[in-house]
Amino acid sequence: MAWRNLWRNRLRTVLAALGIVIGVVAIAGLGITGSALRYGTAQQFSDITNQATVMPGEDADQRHLTEAQVSAIREVASNATVIPIKEGSLQASSHTAETYTRIEQVTHPSDLYSAHRGTIPQPFRTGVLLNNETAAQLNVTVGDLVIVGDQSYKVRAILAEGGIGFRSSGVVVSPPALDKQGYSSVTIIAEDGDAAQHLANATEARFNTGEEVVRTSSFGGLNQRVGSLFSTLNLVLLGIGSISLVVAGVSILNIMLMSTIERRSEIGVLRAVGVRRQDVLRMILTEATLLGLIGGAVGAALSALIGAVLYNALYSSPMLVFRWASARYLLIGFGFGAFASVLSGIYPAWKAANKRPVEAIRS
Repeated sequence: MAWRNLWRNRLRTVLAALGIVIGVVAIAGLGITGSALRYGTAQQFSDITNQATVMPGEDADQRHLTEAQVSAIREVASNATVIPIKEGSLQASSHTAETYTRIEQVTHPSDLYSAHRGTIPQPFRTGVLLNNETAAQLNVTVGDLVIVGDQSYKVRAILAEGGIGFRSSGVVVSPPALDKQGYSSVTIIAEDGDAAQHLANATEARFNTGEEVVRTSSFGGLNQRVGSLFSTLNLVLLGIGSISLVVAGVSILNIMLMSTIERRSEIGVLRAVGVRRQDVLRMILTEATLLGLIGGAVGAALSALIGAVLYNALYSSPMLVFRWASARYLLIGFGFGAFASVLSGIYPAWKAANKRPVEAIRS
């Protein structure tokens, strides 16, 4: 009976369901948009959030880290990759040009860098790695020879440039290119950001007993802060989207009230022939529920389509819309749509069920 009553006034039913569709799309679409932005930001920071850097502190006896300190750091970070780094500045030259640039001496550069051209040898015993700027200044490419300091090296790879936190050394060389005592810093590469932050804190606790012997820095908490920021943003977006759903709920309330007024005589006859009050209440609530389910399902489907287009445009992967971080907004939008419809149908259903049969028929 509920479905028949809705179908008798198809235009009004479609318009009511359309209000729910718009509300669901507003909530789910805005939520998916915020989730997509959060995903992109997390991907951009993923290469640095799992790293912690250890450097000499303000109260250190020397301005470098000793072999003993590096060994102690390896003990603290036994489950992580520990990379000691020496830094300096030397002249680099080719047959046609020369430049003065920052040098890094690293034993395992493949853990810190990625190659734009060529390949990074593993293990890194001979050769040199250049960034794009230094390679352009020296007018060299992979396979050419360059002189760093007073030694000649073959260019193994041109390094890819990164975003925030990208190491900007012009030249990366294998030991023992820099004749320096100790290490300028140590990089710890952990499983994730939380592990990196934990190892940074553990390293400080190991060395700093009253004085700052070492100083650590980590982006481990960045993902958490970014996540908190986007969670707040999503709440704001959901609040904005829920306004349209409230409007849709009011529209359904109005439509259901009009429907019960038009059908007063019909409801009066049903009550007069023995239909119970709770049956009338259930019929009107079922009509409102059907509106919410239909509108919510169509709105969720449209939101999924919009999200797939967005993820395809940003990350060339439309199926990312079905990640839980995004898909949950489809469920939230559908649930809110169904709930708003049922809530809007309660008063008209109560009003129709409690109408006295004689008065309903007379009206």
